[in-house]
Amino acid sequence: MQVRLFYSVQQEFLRKNEQALPSSIQFPAHVMVHMSQGQRLNLVGNDEPALRIHDLIKAPENTEWSQEKKHSWDASEPATVYHTPEMMPDGSPTTAATVILRTKGCHWWWSSGCTFCGYFNDTRDDVESADLHAQWEFAKKKLSDFEGMGMVKVYTSGSLLEDREIPVDFQETVLRECHEMNKHLVIESRTEQCTEEKLSWAKSINPEFTVAIGLEAHDEEVLKFHVNKGFTLKSWKRAVVNLQNAGLRVKTYLMFKPPFMSEGDALEHCVKWIVDVAEVSDEISVNPMNIQRGTIIDRLFRAKEYRPPWLWSLVELIERVNSVIHPKGGVNGEEDQISRLLIHPTAGGRIRGSHNCGKCDKHVVAAIERYSVSGDMREFVGLDCACKKTWRTEIELDVSLPAVLGVGIDRRGDPMMHLRSP
Repeated sequence: MQVRLFYSVQQEFLRKNEQALPSSIQFPAHVMVHMSQGQRLNLVGNDEPALRIHDLIKAPENTEWSQEKKHSWDASEPATVYHTPEMMPDGSPTTAATVILRTKGCHWWWSSGCTFCGYFNDTRDDVESADLHAQWEFAKKKLSDFEGMGMVKVYTSGSLLEDREIPVDFQETVLRECHEMNKHLVIESRTEQCTEEKLSWAKSINPEFTVAIGLEAHDEEVLKFHVNKGFTLKSWKRAVVNLQNAGLRVKTYLMFKPPFMSEGDALEHCVKWIVDVAEVSDEISVNPMNIQRGTIIDRLFRAKEYRPPWLWSLVELIERVNSVIHPKGGVNGEEDQISRLLIHPTAGGRIRGSHNCGKCDKHVVAAIERYSVSGDMREFVGLDCACKKTWRTEIELDVSLPAVLGVGIDRRGDPMMHLRSP
């Protein structure tokens, strides 16, 4: 499957971008030979360097039209600002402001990038400190200096504590002002930034905040081959120890159904991953796969070689792990809570996000969102639909028979229409 994917990518790239490549783009000679001759990609060698997916998938992002779109964004305004119901670290309900800044993007994306992440679509290469401060002021003004909100989440399409992405003076501004406003700050980071030195500096400005790390999978093979995460479990564990020693809260992101994984396997794996990280995570956020533009998973989806998860799989996941999160059957904020489990299905109910048959989607999404705040299994009482039987059959087949990884079945429209050839 991977060889076919890479081969189709190079052909699509040549077809669409033959006349659009700026002179600044220089591919290695061995890449150009394979691209011009239409040969299959060399993945293992034969005395030649193996071709990188980076050279073929990401190259179109350097075309003039792509750069034009990126620079059409206003560098003085954030990508988005909104607020949602949330829960404070002590279990009390609150409202959280979410500020997604428009930055240079993730340094890992610059060199390689994760297979599923399309946050590069919202970046600008030339964003500087003054721009970020203007975005911060814009967000504060829009939400009235976060009045009535106990929590502020600041996301950067990368890592707030990464000096190559975010100027240090702006890092300091966010840390200091959230502390001065008495708002609990939540930021994202990769493991590389969670060093003792960096955390000590950040804590000297803001003594209490949460660091969310996109682990995605508690599995070395999945990290390397499915996700292309760029760090190891050892690196994540070291970062967690550093955060705990600094007295900072740990939020762990896990991915539900990464590329090249069936629905049934995704369910079994994610249950295990939650169990593995629960004891060392103050919060666990499970992110069901959604299809973001220009990513490897996007190409699989458009080739009908991948389906986003069922919403029923997320309900089943919660049912299987709730006893781990709440061993005595409690809810969020009670003493038996080991960690907090959150699931917010991005694009839930849509074709590119977690979805069911279309009839029950909004009800299932709402129940999952309510559970993320309450931790109460009663949110799912009475939730049912005829499509649940179809989902159950797919799960059983996935775990008992060899299956094409990630494909699944079409869930919308007349099933007979899906049998017709294109």
